[in-house]
Amino acid sequence: MKPSIPKGMRDFGPEVVGKRNFIFDMIRNVFVKFGYQPIETPTMENLSTLTGKYGEEGDRLLFKVLNNGDYLKKADEIALNERNSSKLIPSISDKGLRYDLTVPFARFVVMHQNDITFPFKRYQIQPVWRADRPQKGRYREFYQCDVDVVGSNSLMYEAELVQIYDEVFANLGIDVLIKINNRKVLAGMAEAAGIGDHFMDMTISIDKLDKIGLEGVKSEMKKRGISDEAIEKVIEMLGITELSTLKERLKNSETGLTGIEELEAFHRYFDLKEATNEVIFDITLARGLNYYTGCIIEVIAKNVKIGSVGGGGRYDDLTGVFGLKAVSGVGVSFGADRIYDVMEELDLFPAEASQNLKILFIAFDDDAHQFAFNCLNKVREVGINAELYPEPAKINKQMKYANARKSPFVALIGSNEMEQGLVTLKNMNSGEQESINITSLIEKLA
Repeated sequence: MKPSIPKGMRDFGPEVVGKRNFIFDMIRNVFVKFGYQPIETPTMENLSTLTGKYGEEGDRLLFKVLNNGDYLKKADEIALNERNSSKLIPSISDKGLRYDLTVPFARFVVMHQNDITFPFKRYQIQPVWRADRPQKGRYREFYQCDVDVVGSNSLMYEAELVQIYDEVFANLGIDVLIKINNRKVLAGMAEAAGIGDHFMDMTISIDKLDKIGLEGVKSEMKKRGISDEAIEKVIEMLGITELSTLKERLKNSETGLTGIEELEAFHRYFDLKEATNEVIFDITLARGLNYYTGCIIEVIAKNVKIGSVGGGGRYDDLTGVFGLKAVSGVGVSFGADRIYDVMEELDLFPAEASQNLKILFIAFDDDAHQFAFNCLNKVREVGINAELYPEPAKINKQMKYANARKSPFVALIGSNEMEQGLVTLKNMNSGEQESINITSLIEKLA
């Protein structure tokens, strides 16, 4: 049978892994700089932990894991005979692959509440899974790099998280647009349009704006039972770009005005430091996930069409569903796989990102091979990534290997070099060569 992997899953070779680690390291360094601590959670969670947290579409995209053993033994026979998968699943599956890192984090906080100090600032870099239709920039298995803080209502943290976005993308050389809105503003819009009971229908529709356009949003809202009059009021408000204008429009909505006040408080913190990237208020930003309750954030890469490369927001009581009430949290996530695609398309990776070898030693004969192995040990002792070709084969063969490994330097060693205690160091980019002792070689490479 010809080997294959499931659609939406990928293998990564050494060069790609090197570039991915470059992204992870860049993100991790900023997380640590801002005082966040690392945690990890399991690949699988109980379905009871995951379902109902991501909205109807999110629940549909959850990967369910069949129960161990004879999973059909306890299957709902009526659902099975009716071929009703939604009714059948609870009887044959009680676990699922994590859809994101935020809900598992909330579960973690509740289970470990006596072991952590609040406010608790954590970061997490792990893969997640979604049963989505694979396409460019959208995979069924992908990494998220999350940073969250729980146990504080301070809007300082919203400002801090946007600063993290700004710094990471500046360090990566990606020009981005950072959008910010507030779910309370959206709730205020629903109240102003007289459809407070259709709030989720409205936000789910608005969240599809980039994909289906304004007319598509109108059609989606109508399909969800929202009246034409209310739709027109919502569409009119979607054109507002200034908080001052919006404040007048939502003057009769206490919830909406609270959302505007929170956005203003965010700016009082964030505007104290000049941003590298553009940060704007975008009333059309909805983020359809059920658990967001306050500020919501999304990052779009400029100069490339790939969708968002990050997003997040405030969730006031996500831990409440697990029994720990009134613990507010806020966090954002980096879409590492999309960031990789952006950097590849725009040729932003530095050469060293995919280089895991600094120098390759090449020996001309058996005696030189042992001498080269000794040199190899000395180079490695000071932390320089180095390798020795396993045998004194023909020079062309060894040089071909050096090129395949993209080694920037080669150290050639024959009988003449051994007698003088030297190596011939070749720069593989410029072609320049020089005779040099091992001490000077280490100084040059270090």
